[in-house]
Amino acid sequence: MANALNSLGIPRPPAETRVVVAMSGGVDSSVVAAMLAREGYDVVGITLQLYDHGAALAKKGACCAGRDIHDARRVAEALDFPHYVLDYENRFREAVIDEFADSYLAGATPVPCIRCNERVKFRDLMGTAKELGADCLATGHYIRREAGPGGAELHRAADASRDQSYFLFSTTREQLEFLRFPLGGLASKDETRALAAEFGLSVADKPDSQDICFVPQGNYAAVIEKLRPGAAEPGEIVHLDGRVLGRHEGVIRYTIGQRRGLGIGGGEPLYVIRLDADRREVIVGPREALATRTVPVKEVNWLGDTPLAEAPDGGFEVEVRVRSTRPPKPARLRPVPGGAEVTLMGAEEGVAPGQACVFYATEGSRVLGGGWITKSLPG
Repeated sequence: MANALNSLGIPRPPAETRVVVAMSGGVDSSVVAAMLAREGYDVVGITLQLYDHGAALAKKGACCAGRDIHDARRVAEALDFPHYVLDYENRFREAVIDEFADSYLAGATPVPCIRCNERVKFRDLMGTAKELGADCLATGHYIRREAGPGGAELHRAADASRDQSYFLFSTTREQLEFLRFPLGGLASKDETRALAAEFGLSVADKPDSQDICFVPQGNYAAVIEKLRPGAAEPGEIVHLDGRVLGRHEGVIRYTIGQRRGLGIGGGEPLYVIRLDADRREVIVGPREALATRTVPVKEVNWLGDTPLAEAPDGGFEVEVRVRSTRPPKPARLRPVPGGAEVTLMGAEEGVAPGQACVFYATEGSRVLGGGWITKSLPG
């Protein structure tokens, strides 16, 4: 007779099920570790050192700061399970930071947290977890993994305000089979903090991370200038009609949709419409020029049941999110050579190359994957 499934969906008693927990040192992953330890699982905590430890110690408000390593270790000691710190600095620089800098210099607006999940946490760390004999890797992300007829499915978190599906769209089916997200079904972050207090965790009142871990105070330009000295060359601020309106100190200082801080005086309200890194130009125009309905994407990760290549005439009917802070909007998705093309039912403003376009089912909570926006098309 087959063993009954435990709470992680594995046919083995918790004590015989090894779970590696990715511990950032924050309240979310600490609660995950505590929950699983209380249930009797064989828990192993792993914290990744992703960049210079000394610099990190003085930095607040980031998910991977050096002090967080100490917080994770204290939680593991209190709950009496092994904890390891892995030096992933070189991997993180090669897989995340270098691309981040190069993308900004090319006029894009990258999302390094997605690349970190894709290339470091769910690839390299997953490999390490398997080497340790783990049955699964658990994280503190707010997203749900559900068993479907075709295998593991990705679903939005129960708490829409905490949902992290935008940052996890590139998670593959194979990775989903090994991943677990115990917090995805919680009603609110308050519930997580209440659990932390119940477990007596030292991080119960620790503030949430805000910044990208290697970008202090959100100052992207300073980080890129340090990584690529001299690469941010000055150029011209040009109106869509061809008028030169002023000078800038590097396209890395601007993002599509930006209005404030352009330094070109009064007159009509102008917004950054696109960035031409090759010509070192920041192109500005009226707000209506930001609107677009066509979004080309590459590196598509498709999690739907019907292969993307077998899309019906007119494409799949989906909802898409073009920024992490925006709600999903109705669209059609169809495959094209080299990727896919999304046609929005209603125009969106500020669609920027380098951002993610994430696909959702039109009904329910299922995440169907996503891709990387390659360019911004007018109209």
